[in-house]
Parts: sequence; C-alpha cells; structure tokens
Amino acid sequence: MRRKQILISIVAFIGLICLLLSTYTVREYEQVVVTQFGRPIGNAITKPGMYFKLPFLQTTNVFEKRFMEWVGDPNQLPTKDKKFIFAETYARWQITDPLQFFKRLTNERGAQSRLDDILDGETRNVVAKHNIEELVRSTNRKPELDSIGEVLGDSLARVFVGRDKMQEMILASANKQAKELGIKILDFRFKRINYVKEVQEQVYERMKSERYNVADKFRSEGQGEASRINGEKDRELKNIQSAAFKQAEQIKGKADATAAEIYASAYNKSPQAKNLYSFLKSMETLEKTFSDKTSVVLSTNSEIYQYLKKSN
Repeated sequence: MRRKQILISIVAFIGLICLLLSTYTVREYEQVVVTQFGRPIGNAITKPGMYFKLPFLQTTNVFEKRFMEWVGDPNQLPTKDKKFIFAETYARWQITDPLQFFKRLTNERGAQSRLDDILDGETRNVVAKHNIEELVRSTNRKPELDSIGEVLGDSLARVFVGRDKMQEMILASANKQAKELGIKILDFRFKRINYVKEVQEQVYERMKSERYNVADKFRSEGQGEASRINGEKDRELKNIQSAAFKQAEQIKGKADATAAEIYASAYNKSPQAKNLYSFLKSMETLEKTFSDKTSVVLSTNSEIYQYLKKSN
C-alpha cells in the first residue's frame, strides 16, 4: 500500500512537471515562435494569453513586440565636397514578422549586428552623395549679420536636399533591405555631426581669424570716431577760450578806462589828490617790479627813494 502511494505521488509529480512544461504565457509586449528540434512549428504567436506545447520536445523563442533602439558607432565619413566628418546615428526598429525574423536572424543580437551593416552602409552612401551643408542644415535660413549689417563669416550655400530629407532617404533605403529580415526601421536620425580633428582645427582657426577681422574693423571705426569727437572737442574748447578771452579783455579795457577817468578827475581837483595819485602809482610800480629777491640801486633824488625813506 505504501509503495502504491509513493508511485502515485511520483506519477503526479511528473505529471505536474509535464503540465508546467507544456504551458507557456505570452504577455502583451511579447511574441513567440515555437520550435521543435530547432525548426519553427506553425505560425508565430502574437496575441497575449496561455498556450500549450509538447514538453521536452518543443521550445519557445520569445521576442520583443515593443520598439527597440539602435545606436550606431561614430563613423568617419567623406562628403561629396571631400570633407571628412564624424557622424553618430540613432534609429528605432520593431520586429514585424517574428517567424521570418527567427529564420533569418535568430535573435535580437543578430538583428543589431545586421542593422549595423545596413544603416552604416546606407548612411555612408547617402552622405557621400551630398555636400556638408546639406547634412548640417535642413532649410535655407537667413545668414547672421553683425551690428553694421554685414554677413558674419562665409555666405551660406543654398540647400536643395537638407538633413531631414537625407534621413528619409536612408530610412527608405534601409527598410528595403530590412523587410526580408522580418523587421521594420521606424525612425532614423543623425544624433551628432562633427568635423574630424584636423578639419576642426582648420575651422576654428578660420573662425578666430574672422572674429579678429571683425574686431579690428570695429576697433578702427571706434578710433576714427574717437578722433572725430576729440577734434570737435578741441575746436569747441578753443572757440570758448577765444570768446572768453575777448570778453575778459573788453571788461578789463572798460575797467582801465574807468579807473583812468577817476584818477584824472581826482588828480585835477587838489594837490593832495595829485600826491595820492602819484603815491598809488609808485606803489603799483613797486609791486609789479620788485619781489623779495630783487636788488635795486636808487638815487637819493628818486621819488621812490623818498617814499621809502619817509616810510621808515
């Protein structure tokens, strides 16, 4: 009886394991290809739910139903005008036919490797057929102007294709090759574009030279304007000084005439006034003629000597 119970338990356990191995669940974001001895059985399962398979004989291969990303390695590419650039690219893709995908690529790692070949090759082909301005611009925008209305740097070449159209060309061409692989490339973009190091240095030197030329031009114009302003200032200053000197001389002449008239009137009125006038004129002469370091020899008959003698 005990052996029978053990046997039943073993059979039930094996049956449970077989039941578990014979069922599998497909989630909303998954799609499954069932294989037997490595070969696909039936169509791919894309609807979510629980399904059955032969345990130990059949295997489930699960693939993503969601969008996946592809990031290309930076590649050095030549343009039509013989300029070498580094381009970094980005794409999104999706498995549209899981059965064909499994037959051709086996898994997602194989798909990433195949996408490297397809997208890198198409990118190189399209870039090589266009000049660099087509790659970096999508529209014919107006050139940047400086403060005096002149174009900064080189004039912009006209764009006939543009980066957006080039991306569409790469996407369309790549999808023709990807269709037979059971995948679809949904979007393709240039993530980054830059010159190679040697060309970068040449471009930077040219940009610096252009900036220096603009700076020298502004500096020259500023110096010319400064010279004009200083010339006008000096001319106005001389005019002001000349007018002020003229007015001062006129005032001084009127004052001297008035003083002379007063002195003459006082001189003719009395002897005392005459003496006072002579004394003041003598003092004025002394003030203008002598200083504390002046040495002078006077005659005893000199009028100035007589005044100095009396003052002692």
